Amino acid sequence: MKNRIILISLILLIFTGCVGISSKGIFGTGVSVALDPRSLGTQIDDSVMQKNLATRLALRDKNYLISVNTKVLDGKFFLTGKVDDPEEKLQITKLAWETKGVRSVKNDIKLKEDFNFQQSAKDLLITSQLRTALIFNKKINSTNYQIDTYKKKIFIYGISITEEEKKEVINEAKEILNVEDVIASIILVEDLRIQKN
Repeated sequence: MKNRIILISLILLIFTGCVGISSKGIFGTGVSVALDPRSLGTQIDDSVMQKNLATRLALRDKNYLISVNTKVLDGKFFLTGKVDDPEEKLQITKLAWETKGVRSVKNDIKLKEDFNFQQSAKDLLITSQLRTALIFNKKINSTNYQIDTYKKKIFIYGISITEEEKKEVINEAKEILNVEDVIASIILVEDLRIQKN
């Protein structure tokens, strides 16, 4: 069992990179700690909670490394991905709630269906269009947002500096062609427990 935990930890380290949160962040390569409105301590806590849950999910079923995505913002868990049956979805939610420091869990995990290349390509196009729109919109700090698209539904996770920025992000998403729904899990800086000074 101990060897298995070490192996899973090494795999996670390889997948997430060993540069650290100061240059990578939870939003991916290129996101700087300087742009993140959370305090450094909160960023580290969130990263630790995210890796903790990812490791426990991988120990339960190594397929979760690929099929389930976890994001943590200010102690709030956001889960996306695909699983085979509803019982798995409930178990993953339970594991998230058992993580030390968790404040809330939003589970947007879907049940697996037959792979549809055409649908996946459309979802990828929607994500790319929105990412580009956020980058070119001067009212939005695009590095503070993560986007997932599933069956023409856009899931947006991130931190907005103002309510206006949050509305701008949602409006940009709604303007993308063929989008059926926008599910925004956007936290305002003023709602963070601890803000950067």
